[in-house]
Amino acid sequence: MDEATLNRIKEALSKARKVVFLGGAGVSVASGIPDFRSPNGLYNKKRDDGLAYEELLSSDYFYRNPQGFYDFYWSEMVTNAKPNKAHYALAKYEQNHNLAILTQNIDGLHTVAGSKQVYELHGSVQRYECLRCHQHFKLEELEPHGVPVCPHCGGMIKPEVTLYGEALPEYDFEEGMKAVMQADVMIVGGTSLRVYPFAAIPRYFSGSLSILINHEPTPLDNDFDIVIHEDIGDTLEAILS
Repeated sequence: MDEATLNRIKEALSKARKVVFLGGAGVSVASGIPDFRSPNGLYNKKRDDGLAYEELLSSDYFYRNPQGFYDFYWSEMVTNAKPNKAHYALAKYEQNHNLAILTQNIDGLHTVAGSKQVYELHGSVQRYECLRCHQHFKLEELEPHGVPVCPHCGGMIKPEVTLYGEALPEYDFEEGMKAVMQADVMIVGGTSLRVYPFAAIPRYFSGSLSILINHEPTPLDNDFDIVIHEDIGDTLEAILS
């Protein structure tokens, strides 16, 4: 990123009353969590049983084969990952500015880093619900192996994540959309912008400056005022410091 671009971004941020950040899997790669659609992502890997990762994370597979779902889920989706510099740069910025985060990620690392105004559009591995009595649980209340069963009623417990075939959580989606429409500056980072409806959300932004940060080009690069193909952690630290 050249100095002129950095100065343009900082000037816009200095005048902004509200900033919104839309983040994807690339935000958490530096935390050791693989993304999905890059050349080395989960969707380009093959399992020995021939099942696609997208199928393993579908609601149909969850209800058809809960044991198979959780075998995959506990081993691949729940990790001991910690926030990285991207998460911390956003959390630090929010301490003194009006910043809202919309994330596709289910790892919960934005909240762990200290961000408060976070809309998790695909849910979080940190939260669970009994399908029978609707009691809610946190990850630390469960044993991360096998199919978890509710201690109150014996019902099967489901992670509060948005599986393929399910609608996005209504509250997070609606409040996140409001944040986008109210923002003066929008930063989109670590996402291929190929998954809808998330990829359509930036279209509702009408503020002064839109910025895209992603290692690889996306189909929507031309829709942004500034496009930066550099490390997202380093870039966020530079523009938000």
